[in-house]
Amino acid sequence: MSQTPVVAIEPQVALIYTMVLVSAADGTMTDAELAAMGRIVQHLPAFEGFDADRLVTSGRDCARLLRQVDGFEAVAQTIQVTLVPALAETAYALACDIAAADGAADREERHMLELLRQRLELSRDEASALEKGANARFTRILAA
Repeated sequence: MSQTPVVAIEPQVALIYTMVLVSAADGTMTDAELAAMGRIVQHLPAFEGFDADRLVTSGRDCARLLRQVDGFEAVAQTIQVTLVPALAETAYALACDIAAADGAADREERHMLELLRQRLELSRDEASALEKGANARFTRILAA
């Protein structure tokens, strides 16, 4: 493990970091992913009482950490130590939602989801169920 110090953050910020990790995995954060993050922060009970305006600042803080040497490790450790086990499924579900937001998850996003699954100590069966839920929520109906 990295010697990079863990940053003290709130659980909601750790959830945002989780979403940013997946969104940034392929080197770009799409408009669809950013819009999904905004909807999530504004509407999900996990973010109740959290100032939605902090989404941008938290995202930038995460991106800054990612640019450091061992950046992924620093962010992953921060998420891991911040989130109580009861929020592991929530974090993974949000990560899956971001991966699905702009269509099917690409190779880099799928790899990041696997790394997160391991860090959050979720079984493959738990992760698979959450992934299927995200795919169902983000399925688009095309006009005939």
